[in-house]
Amino acid sequence: MNFLYRLYQLFVAAPLLILITLVTALVTIVGCTLGSAHFWGYWPGHIWARWFMRILLLPVRVEGHEHIDHRTSYVFVANHQGAFDIFLIYGYLGRNFKWMMKQELRQAPLIGKACESAGHIFVDKRGPKAIQRTHDRAREVLQDGTSLVVFPEGERTLTGRMGPFFRGAYQLADELGLPVVPITINGPYRVLSRRRGPVNFVYWHRLSLTLHEPIEPIGKGPENIRHAMDLSREAIASRLEED
Repeated sequence: MNFLYRLYQLFVAAPLLILITLVTALVTIVGCTLGSAHFWGYWPGHIWARWFMRILLLPVRVEGHEHIDHRTSYVFVANHQGAFDIFLIYGYLGRNFKWMMKQELRQAPLIGKACESAGHIFVDKRGPKAIQRTHDRAREVLQDGTSLVVFPEGERTLTGRMGPFFRGAYQLADELGLPVVPITINGPYRVLSRRRGPVNFVYWHRLSLTLHEPIEPIGKGPENIRHAMDLSREAIASRLEED
């Protein structure tokens, strides 16, 4: 069965996925240039992620949508298991959002331009002024129910275990007075882990996305930041499967 799945990936899935990725990137760039980045920066990517999962025959379970108020902006924080985290969140979060992503991704051919056109936020850490510009950009996009998605670990896990969290996302939530929503992701590490290298076959495995209850601010400053960090990490870990 594993051999047949690899043949399917090589001769059926791969050509289709390359095609829909190129089309999605071009539609996003053109749509955001001629129309609204709020619409074109989300919906093409949402549809693309769903089709990605369907073409690869990967089952997805989602829980916790009832915790989310669609009129409220949130800072979503999720554990980072692998590349398929992107498809899970884009396809199944059910919210218009912007990514906070590494500055290096801006250089990716076509994809970087699509992300820039969509209004996603590239994190510039070259100094205090650059970091402040990143925060100012986040303030601009967190309006009209648009939310932000951040991986507080900063990079994909190498072991399947959750790594330490950085404070940046929580500092931003504290500064803007926004609730933090923890997200537990399970499965992407088994589907395509970072340890296997940049090019490899996908392994069939169930995927899940669990939205936890929002963590409301308890004030402002270091105590509020630590409160959100501790509670979100506990919530994510509570539903994390052992890998």
